[in-house]
Amino acid sequence: MPRENPYSLGTMTKILPNTMNPAASDKAASGAVLRAFAQPGVSKKPAVMVPIRSLGENHRARIAGHLKALDAHDRYYRFGFAANDEQIDRYVNGLDFDHDEIFGIYNRHLVLIAMAHLAYAADTGAVRSAEFGVSVLPQSRGRHYGSRLFERAVMHARNVGVSKLYVHVLSENKAMLKIASHGGATFVRDGAETEGHLLLPPATLNTHLTEMFEEQLAQANYRIKLQSRQFQNTLASLQSNWWRGNGAEKRD
Repeated sequence: MPRENPYSLGTMTKILPNTMNPAASDKAASGAVLRAFAQPGVSKKPAVMVPIRSLGENHRARIAGHLKALDAHDRYYRFGFAANDEQIDRYVNGLDFDHDEIFGIYNRHLVLIAMAHLAYAADTGAVRSAEFGVSVLPQSRGRHYGSRLFERAVMHARNVGVSKLYVHVLSENKAMLKIASHGGATFVRDGAETEGHLLLPPATLNTHLTEMFEEQLAQANYRIKLQSRQFQNTLASLQSNWWRGNGAEKRD
C-alpha cells in the first residue's frame, strides 16, 4: 500500500523562510514572517523552489530505474563499488521505508532524476545519528540538486531528533565532499575513503513548518505532473484510434 503522507498540513498561505542552515532560529523566522506581512508592497525575488518529496513503497520501481540509469563510474561513487543491476535490485528491495527516509526529485516526465537516502542508525538510546547518500542523473547535474537534497535531509533529520549526520564517501568523490562541506560537515580521511559528520542543533517550530509546507508543495507538484501525463496518454490514445478508424473508412 502507498505510504501515507506524514507531512499533511491543512492550508498554508505563506512561504516560510529557508531554514536549511542549522543555525536558524525561531526568533529570526518569526521576524521574517512578520516583516513579510508588515510590508505588503515590498517584494523580493524568491529563491527557486525545487519540489523534493518523500518517497514510499510505491516508488520502489522508479528508485531502481534511477539507480540503474547510472553508469559504472557513478555507481562506484554512490555505493563504493561498481554495483551491477542485480546488486542494485537487492539494495532497493531492502529499503525500509518505515524506518529510513527516501527523498526524490521528479522531472516533468515523471523521471526520478535525483534521490537521497537518509538511513538511521540503530537506536542505542544515546546520540541518534543517520547517514546520508545521494545520486543525480548525469543530464540533471549542475543544478545543485544534490545540495538541495542534503539541505532537505538535514532539516528532516533535525525534525525527527537526529543530532549527528554522517557521510561516508570515496576520497575522490569531489562533488559529494563539496556538498557536505558547504553544509558544514567536517571530514576525516582514511586512505581511499573519507568520513564526514555534521552536528545538528535541535529542531525549531520553523523547521517543522517549513518541511510540512515543502512536502505539501512537492506532493501537489507530483500530482499535477501525473495528471498531465495521464491526459497526454489519453489524448494520444484517442488520436491513434481516430487515425485507425479514419484509415479504415477510406479503405472501405
